[in-house]
Amino acid sequence: MAATKDPRPCSIADALALVGEKYSLLVLREVCLGNGRFDQLVRNIGAPRDILATRLRRLVDAGILAKHTYSERPQRFEYRPTQAGLELEPVLMTLMAWGDRHLRGDGDRPMVIEHVCGNELVPVVTCRACGDAVHHEDLKAHPQAPGWSVAGPTAA
Repeated sequence: MAATKDPRPCSIADALALVGEKYSLLVLREVCLGNGRFDQLVRNIGAPRDILATRLRRLVDAGILAKHTYSERPQRFEYRPTQAGLELEPVLMTLMAWGDRHLRGDGDRPMVIEHVCGNELVPVVTCRACGDAVHHEDLKAHPQAPGWSVAGPTAA
C-alpha cells in the first residue's frame, strides 16, 4: 500500500515534532530535577552546546520552559518548566518506568523517584472518570479528523 501524502492527523505526531528531537526530553528531565543552568544541562545530558542551545530556544518558544536571569554580570540564565512543561513530567516518569522494565536488568536502575508519601513512584495511567488502571484491551479509538477511520483514510 502506498503512503498517503497527508498522514493521519495526530496529537502524538504534533507533540513529537516538538519534544521528540534528540535531547529535548532529557532537557525537560534535568529542568524538572532542578538542574536548569546551561552548564548543568551540558554536563548532565552530554549534548553538544550548540544543539542544546537550539533545543532550549525551541522549548522556550513553545512555552514548555521559561528562561530566567540568575546573573547580570555576566548575564546568565536558568530554565524552569512552565505549566505545560510540568504537565509533561508524568510522561517522563512513565517513559522512565518503561525503560527500567524493558531495557535494564533487575536492580540496574539509574534513578528512583520517591512520591511525597515516602514510597517509590510507580506510575500508572488511570481513567479520570472511573479511576481504573488503563489497559490496551479496555480502549476504543474514535477518530475525529474528517476523512479518517481507525484503519486509515476513508474514501472522499
